[in-house]
Amino acid sequence: MTTLSREEIDRYKRHLLVKDIGGQGQQRLKAARVLVVGAGGLGSPLLMYLAAAGVGTLGIIDDDRVSLDNLQRQVAYRTEDVGEPKVERAASLLRSLNPHVEVEAMPFRLTSENALSVVSRYDIVADGSDNFATRYLVNDTCYFARKPLVFAALGQMEGYLSTFRAFETDDKGTPRPSYRDLFPEPPAPGEIPTCEEAGVLGPVAGVIGTLQAVEVAKMILGLEGTLVGRLLIYDALACRFQTIALKWDANNPLTGLRPTIRDLSVHAAGASG
Repeated sequence: MTTLSREEIDRYKRHLLVKDIGGQGQQRLKAARVLVVGAGGLGSPLLMYLAAAGVGTLGIIDDDRVSLDNLQRQVAYRTEDVGEPKVERAASLLRSLNPHVEVEAMPFRLTSENALSVVSRYDIVADGSDNFATRYLVNDTCYFARKPLVFAALGQMEGYLSTFRAFETDDKGTPRPSYRDLFPEPPAPGEIPTCEEAGVLGPVAGVIGTLQAVEVAKMILGLEGTLVGRLLIYDALACRFQTIALKWDANNPLTGLRPTIRDLSVHAAGASG
């Protein structure tokens, strides 16, 4: 087990006092490797809290650059960062926030060609991407790589969060649900507007990104009550949370009885990021 230095013990002492974390839990956090897909509105609070919590290695993949209209919700960046690669600025922030965290910055797109090699290097994947192509690619890659996926998405005034472990079965032998049980196929182009097209209240990204960090930490610590098989929905206008059950669909093209997706070649038509 990874040991903690005296400086780390001082840094994480509020964690060490929590009975469900303690020294062993903090060592698990330090030993963990987490990949964050997307360094935007969700990725900003997610990365900052995971780094502050002492997750030992954080991978960031995003090929975008900071723009002025990002700053309303992407709190990892400053006005002077406009025009700079997001992963480089985010990595710099995380290293200053916690020098004990190793940051692996990947300023390129996740594609069907590189996804398995990237994802396989990490213990858990957290998807904060903002487009359906990437969400399906990440979901399918995590299934084939047998990696837990903590998924989050935003609407204008709402957010969604779940954890997928579709490579496992439940106590009845039924496959656990994946993103494709929630949305078997991508919506038609233009059917659901993107964040860029529809907009989003900035703090909603902070709420969901922070909850995503909590879910990742719970997975690392082996705590009960994760969102496997459940979808958490946050309604900011009503100030209300609700959780709905997700079920495996026997017609799921990835994990169903007659799967049609057997590798990542289905994603080769277009790159995702």
